[in-house]
Amino acid sequence: MWDTPSVVLISGIMAAGKSTVAELLARRLPRAVHLRGDVFRRMIVSGRAEMTSDFGDEAWRQLRLRYDLAAAAADRYAAAGFTVVLQDVILGAELPAVVDRIRHRPLAVVVLAPRADVVAARERDRPKQGYGDWPVADLDAGFRAGTPRIGLWLDTSAQTPEETVDEILARAWTAGRIG
Repeated sequence: MWDTPSVVLISGIMAAGKSTVAELLARRLPRAVHLRGDVFRRMIVSGRAEMTSDFGDEAWRQLRLRYDLAAAAADRYAAAGFTVVLQDVILGAELPAVVDRIRHRPLAVVVLAPRADVVAARERDRPKQGYGDWPVADLDAGFRAGTPRIGLWLDTSAQTPEETVDEILARAWTAGRIG
């Protein structure tokens, strides 16, 4: 399946390891794109509304625009013959909504779900800080309670990024395939 143009959507909370795992996965595939959904947020140079713990309507509009653009880009790359590894923070009811936005099949969903204490340690140790006023434990609890269990969910707490990629390569098309 990995030699067929496809889309692999990798989600999880901030500092779950999405960027590292997506890059490693894409590098192990014969013809692949690592599509970072956050790039569409960063393109907004003025008027950007950040997703904080007290986000408003404009932040939601911009988040959904970001998801629309990422899904469209994934579809275009896949149509051009690439396997697309799309990674972004997609939580709650937005996960199945983004799955619906992506038209290309085959599609696999992988959710990285390390324990909150592991994520908090990673957040502390990395140069970029994404949580701001949002406690890791609170976002993690909301993510686990409110995100539908679609795709392949991986507790990567005790895995290296390479081990996570190995598991994705072995299981994404059996446990994570959509449609």
